[in-house]
Amino acid sequence: MAHRLLPALALALFATMPACAKPAPAAPAATRFSIGKVKFVALRDMSNVVPNDGSVFGVGVPTDQVAAVLKAHGAATDQIPLGVDALLAILPGHVVLLDTGLGPKVGGVLPLSLAEAHVAPASVTDILITHSHGDHIGGLLTRVGGLAFPNATIRMSAPEWAFLQAKGNKAMLDAIRPKVQPFEPGAEVVPGIRSVPLPGHTPGHSGYLIGMGKDALLDIGDTAHSSIISLAKPDWTIEYDTDADEGRSTRKAELAKLAAGHQRIFAPHFPFPGVGYVVKARDGYSWQADMPK
Repeated sequence: MAHRLLPALALALFATMPACAKPAPAAPAATRFSIGKVKFVALRDMSNVVPNDGSVFGVGVPTDQVAAVLKAHGAATDQIPLGVDALLAILPGHVVLLDTGLGPKVGGVLPLSLAEAHVAPASVTDILITHSHGDHIGGLLTRVGGLAFPNATIRMSAPEWAFLQAKGNKAMLDAIRPKVQPFEPGAEVVPGIRSVPLPGHTPGHSGYLIGMGKDALLDIGDTAHSSIISLAKPDWTIEYDTDADEGRSTRKAELAKLAAGHQRIFAPHFPFPGVGYVVKARDGYSWQADMPK
């Protein structure tokens, strides 16, 4: 998310939630589903509440306009709740974790959610990082700073790895460096999973398309944060984006593509379990939660 750090995390995580955000504990949860031949588990880590004060969503837009959008969707008008979740995909020969949450050092419950799914950390073979903000990479490490997934190869795009190395925390970099295998944007990262370049939120921000055709699921990472504001008003600036103009351009283009193609997605900050569709609605889009049967 943003690169203004919470004081409590400043020594441990790079580019995590802004000071105005209020991360909160969440109960562990693991929701299983299948699409085609791929088995998935949506995993809860934490929750986060952003105040409607113009600092994150709709930067430069009067807060009453933001409130009006929230009200129209039946939501509270003084705050924007966000999930902090991850996704597990089980394919032949690979147990793949997409992002790792904030981590147990700051109260993340991803390890407990994995336990509910009966998945041992040592069984994870690959970790796919959408981008290097702290709420996506914090769980790479244990509470005491060791590798949380000792047998996993950590994969992120080459531009994102360069970005993390330029800005990241030395202790984390030293811990994960031997495990990191960067890839070129758009590459197939493991058999059956292709990276999708979605720059702007960070320079090497990537989505991941898992499976093919009608059986594909796209993890959109932080292309959209709020299931209400980000979709209804994709033109509005989100402070979390490293490059606001590129982030806006990518968001608009990708949302249009998702709606037109009726592509099922996983969105880690949408209401848990974060699976469904982006659909066209007036001058923007809306969220249609839809878990596979």
